[in-house]
Amino acid sequence: MGTATRLFALFTTLAVTTIAVLAGSPAARAAEEVDLLLVLSSDVSRSIDAPKFKLQRDGYAAAIINPRVLQAIRSGALGKIAVSLVEWSGVGAQKIVIDWTVIRDEATAKDFSAQVIEAPRAFADRTSISGGIDFAMAQLARAPFQANRRTIDVSGDGTNNSGREVTDARDEALAKGVTINGLVILSERPMSWNADHTNPPGGLDAYYRSNVIGGPGSFVMVAENFNSFGQAILNKLIAEIASIQQTKHARLQ
Repeated sequence: MGTATRLFALFTTLAVTTIAVLAGSPAARAAEEVDLLLVLSSDVSRSIDAPKFKLQRDGYAAAIINPRVLQAIRSGALGKIAVSLVEWSGVGAQKIVIDWTVIRDEATAKDFSAQVIEAPRAFADRTSISGGIDFAMAQLARAPFQANRRTIDVSGDGTNNSGREVTDARDEALAKGVTINGLVILSERPMSWNADHTNPPGGLDAYYRSNVIGGPGSFVMVAENFNSFGQAILNKLIAEIASIQQTKHARLQ
């Protein structure tokens, strides 16, 4: 066998080996398609005390296994979505609580729900909605799945008071084709040290509509208090998964 022939054989072997390795790599698996990439972006700033935090977590955990949510997932063209849960508070205080997970049936939903309940709280700092949006965008960029629809689900109980302007973060996300929806949790009593944070002029829901949400079919849902958060997130997930076009916000008692 001549030198040229041996080199060609070696090159062919290396090429086949490389293709085989890449086929099993995360990059290759990134081609898997889902109906929706959804980042659940949860405010855990210091205005959210331990009981409120538990209500949020319990709400997410219960909603994802609700039969109506599972039916919405199954009704999609592919019958599966990918979800990531992140928590945020002040500038630089963002964390992946549950990384990208495909939910396609009751078993995968229950596994995600259990992780939501068990994961420790990430932060208790100021409120940087802009930082939360930027962090969620980074998660969408690194998602190991593909989808025609990409949504950030922002839940919170106050205005942006840390980091860059929230409208700048929102506009950059919208320019990349991402939809941002909002779940506003109203506070019955303004905070004594910063009343406008949780109860801004015109209401927190109006603030979210003007500064946070955007994209095709985007909407704000309102929970009158943390006790109604579970029902609010349930309705919100169904709307997001089923891509229901909503032009008005819903208010839950």
